[in-house]
Amino acid sequence: MRHLLTHAPPPDPPPTSTSAGGGGPVEEEEVTTKKRCQYWLPNKRRLCANTPLPFSRFCGNHETTAEARRIPCPIDPSHSVSGENLKSHVKRCPFKKQAQVLESQPYYSKGINSGSSGDGKADAVGSAAKRNAIFRMSVQDFHGLLGKIKLIHSSISMVLPHSYLVPDACSKWLNQRLDRKLPYQEKHAMQQASIIGNIEAFGMLQKPKDLTNPFCQECDGSDDVDGDENRVSAVVEFGAGRGYLTHMLTDCYGIKKAFLVERKSYKLKADRSLRQNQSISLERLRIDIADLNLDEVHFLKGLGHLAIGKHLCGPATDTKFLRSLGITVEEFHAMTWFTSWAVDADHSSELSDVSPQETNLSTICSEDKQSNLEDSDVEQIIRGMPVLDRAHLGFICKEIIDIGRLLSLRDQGMDAQLVKYVPSNISPENHLLLAKSRFEFPTVIMESSLAALNLKSS
Repeated sequence: MRHLLTHAPPPDPPPTSTSAGGGGPVEEEEVTTKKRCQYWLPNKRRLCANTPLPFSRFCGNHETTAEARRIPCPIDPSHSVSGENLKSHVKRCPFKKQAQVLESQPYYSKGINSGSSGDGKADAVGSAAKRNAIFRMSVQDFHGLLGKIKLIHSSISMVLPHSYLVPDACSKWLNQRLDRKLPYQEKHAMQQASIIGNIEAFGMLQKPKDLTNPFCQECDGSDDVDGDENRVSAVVEFGAGRGYLTHMLTDCYGIKKAFLVERKSYKLKADRSLRQNQSISLERLRIDIADLNLDEVHFLKGLGHLAIGKHLCGPATDTKFLRSLGITVEEFHAMTWFTSWAVDADHSSELSDVSPQETNLSTICSEDKQSNLEDSDVEQIIRGMPVLDRAHLGFICKEIIDIGRLLSLRDQGMDAQLVKYVPSNISPENHLLLAKSRFEFPTVIMESSLAALNLKSS
């Protein structure tokens, strides 16, 4: 695996071993070391094995000046390539064939869910680009942005209800009465169970009728859910990762079809365990959600389905509504970058319940503070902000974006709720957005509609 430079090279590695008699370094090892790139790989506890560039201690991957010349591969942004080699790399990129096969599929539609701002500009902007744009702002514009964020938050903020709900159907997961081969972390199981519990409470899942009856086929998922019009026929998980949210849902509620959407490749997936259950039909699709036309997926044709996602992020549905609040695309990108600060602080207390007036945001925006910082730049101001103040600003931006999503769904005629589904000390990303059609079941969960998403903001 190639290790790309993300920062300046670390200090020189530990010195080479010496002889038992206390003499100098072993000559053979020293010669071998000099032929290697001098970038220390802490995970492998050795130097990079590549040959260094002429007149440099480092190889092309780890040369200090190489970072600026590397750009994401346009075929698969999960890896990068030097700018001068981009043209030749695109012709021989190992992901090129995969991309060509994907683009030929009927469900592939480039940018169909990209959340375009409507001005012809791409809205997908990386974290580094957002940070650099903020650092280039003048101090006056930066303070103006903070003041605008505070004003908008005060005009649309609402008290989000705490809704930590663990259904009885998921008790075997929380009590670890599971196959020991499955990876288990209590905090993840608590999050997954509460997401499912809130979906049930919102009326999108039916509680199993008898959890204690060992002869109840319905309780172990072996009933014919397709024969019951009031039950979910399929589940679609966006940004599925390893797929354990879907695993818990199908295991506890007897859903027969599972469709996982994820653009990355993961190890230790739930797929193997799911496929061992012969009553479950599973399909995993490796594609960016931005390019997926769900109406053309044959696996889901004619099926009402529940759409779920945990820590799902992206600009779709955000910019359209936020523009009505006077937020520009550039300001939206800045706000999504600020949201990462919400997870930086100690979350032993419910920081997200603190209002902007209880933080130093007002002080930062004051004219006196601005005059004292005239000789500073935005980067210096940000680096000088206390961690708690940064965290509070992150929470404010998160709430603006999530409430914008909520109000946008309601404007589209959906019945929608936004709740805090776990305490912040379990996960600071604890906002759960639930939405369904206002029509009666079974049209509550319609094709191409979202149902329950635990959303990130960037």
